[in-house]
Amino acid sequence: MKQNKDLLHGPIARTLFLFALPILTGNLFQQFYNMADSVIVGRFVGENALAAVGASYALTTVFISVAVGGGIGASVLTSRYLGAGDYQNLRLSVNVSLISFLVFSVLLGSGGFFLSPAILRALDTPAAIQEQAVEYLRIYFLGLPFLFMYNVLSATFNALGRSRIPLYFLIFSSLLNVGLDLFMVRVLELAVAGVAIATVIAQGISAILSFFVLMRLLRKDCGEVKAPLFELRYFQKMLRIAVPSILQQSIVSIGMMLVQSVVNGFGEAMLAGFSAAMRIESICVVPLSAMGNAVSTFTAQNLGAKQVDRAEKGYRVSYLLIFAFAFLIMVVLEFFHTPIIRSFLGEDGTAQALATGTGYLKFQGFFFILLGLKMCTDGILRGAGDMKIFTLANLTNLGIRVSFAHIFAPIMGIQAVWIAVPVGWFANYIISFIRYRTGRWKQTVA
Repeated sequence: MKQNKDLLHGPIARTLFLFALPILTGNLFQQFYNMADSVIVGRFVGENALAAVGASYALTTVFISVAVGGGIGASVLTSRYLGAGDYQNLRLSVNVSLISFLVFSVLLGSGGFFLSPAILRALDTPAAIQEQAVEYLRIYFLGLPFLFMYNVLSATFNALGRSRIPLYFLIFSSLLNVGLDLFMVRVLELAVAGVAIATVIAQGISAILSFFVLMRLLRKDCGEVKAPLFELRYFQKMLRIAVPSILQQSIVSIGMMLVQSVVNGFGEAMLAGFSAAMRIESICVVPLSAMGNAVSTFTAQNLGAKQVDRAEKGYRVSYLLIFAFAFLIMVVLEFFHTPIIRSFLGEDGTAQALATGTGYLKFQGFFFILLGLKMCTDGILRGAGDMKIFTLANLTNLGIRVSFAHIFAPIMGIQAVWIAVPVGWFANYIISFIRYRTGRWKQTVA
């Protein structure tokens, strides 16, 4: 196999940025086509439909994060084998990842389909939107295997240094999803069900095409190298990295879902505004998350090639990129929060929904730097396979966000939800950074 040297040689800042750029762009397209559901139902169906999709979004984002985290965690070993030139184990890592997460997604989707009503009730979803939210979720869960396969395949392409390939598929699926959304809602008048069907179709086509492209790429690059389809020993090894990575990617989403149970208690209008703001936050997270994922792959490949010093330099350089992204996010949110939220709510949106969405964005704009620093520090630990403190840091983040919101919302109002977010990010970063400074991650064997 012709080894991809992009992450092992060359100027580090340029290498990291160029590798992260397709991941960033692709993730933006993924968020845009997820966001299209909210924009289209908010403008063409109504505020209650937007609230229903928003109530569902907190839960679906958890599953997206599980898929993304699983793919990234599994691909760490793929990157390590690529850096070491071990192509037989590289093939094995791809095989085990695909089979494991396909089975897992079928089980998870089946459980989600039947438990959707109970989950929404547990989250205190307003009764007026529960029926629409259940309808959306059940269709979404039917397509969960496509979601998982696509994200695991994308992470595998990134691990092989081919980050442009998933970008092309995301552009294709994003445009397809938006077109299908409009057709389902405006022509077929399927409302909330229509946007869910559109998402499943777009993800399904992208997952199938991605699979065939990856198989062709591996046959071309690996030649006659053979590997088993599945090995329990390797599966256990993969889980040691994949499970904490799933947790890390899911923390923000799980926190959002649990905190939303607090927001739900403030009524449909505030939920609609909060849902719109969450969609914008998910976009703001993209460049910061892309840098964290790039640092993870960069670290894994360079540790595999025994280039520890280069891995450390990559982490330090990532700070410069994070500061640039965070500053741009802050400027956009501070000056354009009102038109952004209005684009979701349309002309019929209530003043309360608008105030809720804009209030959240104005506040959080100053704190995304904390999320970026957390993402990159988590990235170097994950790339090294150093998962214990990594897991503790992310659990601390979740615990702070949820407990703070639930304890102080009755006293401070919905603003308690705003404050809980950066406090959790900061605690996570401090714990992970202390671990990084000890240097123990350098001796970790994944």
